[in-house]
Amino acid sequence: MGLKYFSIIATATLMANFYACSSDVNDAHENEITSSSEIASSSNAEPISSSETVSSSSANNVSSNAESSSSSSTMTSSSSEPSSSSSELALDSNLLWADEFNGTTINNANWSFEIGNSGWGNNEWEYYTDRAENAYIKDGILHIRAIKENFETASYTSARIISKGKFSFVYGTIEARIALPVGKGIWPAFWMLGDNIDEVSWPACGEIDIIEAINDESVVYGTHHWAHDGAHANYGNSTRDYYGTSYPMDISEFHTYKMTWDKNAIAMYVDDFKYQEIAIAEAGDMDTFHKKFFFILNVAVAGTWPGFEVDDTQFPTEMLVDYIRVYKNTSN
Repeated sequence: MGLKYFSIIATATLMANFYACSSDVNDAHENEITSSSEIASSSNAEPISSSETVSSSSANNVSSNAESSSSSSTMTSSSSEPSSSSSELALDSNLLWADEFNGTTINNANWSFEIGNSGWGNNEWEYYTDRAENAYIKDGILHIRAIKENFETASYTSARIISKGKFSFVYGTIEARIALPVGKGIWPAFWMLGDNIDEVSWPACGEIDIIEAINDESVVYGTHHWAHDGAHANYGNSTRDYYGTSYPMDISEFHTYKMTWDKNAIAMYVDDFKYQEIAIAEAGDMDTFHKKFFFILNVAVAGTWPGFEVDDTQFPTEMLVDYIRVYKNTSN
């Protein structure tokens, strides 16, 4: 899987419904259409100024050199920083939605459970449940827990919660404080799908992968997926290599992740280090990213992208979520 890529996958490979983070399709090179007009970014590509117009058939990436060149020594982890109090949040007129995970149970006004072991579009091995063993709140932290156990027809269990039908939005700033599990065969994600997925299916609904991590890499990937001329297109980057910059980090520790989204661009950051950005101002394909999206949190076991070698000694393993907050943009 390339760290910078823009691939068009043949329509025949698409599914009627898309059930999981889709970075696995990046490896299906035999199905790629690779004409010079379709390939628009490479590992040697230079950032494009956010003030420039970028068409949907181009790399769709914008970058601020000042932000990208910040050294890791100036970056600070949020692990030692206190969260804003609930009273402070309540007084913030720009706060659109938040889950602080301060209750004793997962708030069913915000989240629903998806259940089963269908493979979720990626040949995954886990069975997602709605049990407290796999998803629970303790001391103000949401735990999504993958377990090695025989359950129904699977050898692993985990959880996948979604805000579909309960909260979705277009434009704003997302902030989340999250610690990710690390281990062979593990695939945690914090991501989004378009509200209209039931009507138009994937990839036409669009997908925004804010955080994905695989195996024992201490790397976070950010990716966008959409439909281009009836086929699948995607573009992504990572903390390992963003136009010559990188952010060494321990993803198992808490970090502050942020995504900014307006009419012009979507950008992703960890501790203020930018690791992904895409221009969406153009009409056509990019119309996908001007509609409402909902959240998904899950920890997958195995699958096409992380592979099928799993270290069973690591279980149980957990993704920890301190909070997710969505702020309205003061201007778009």
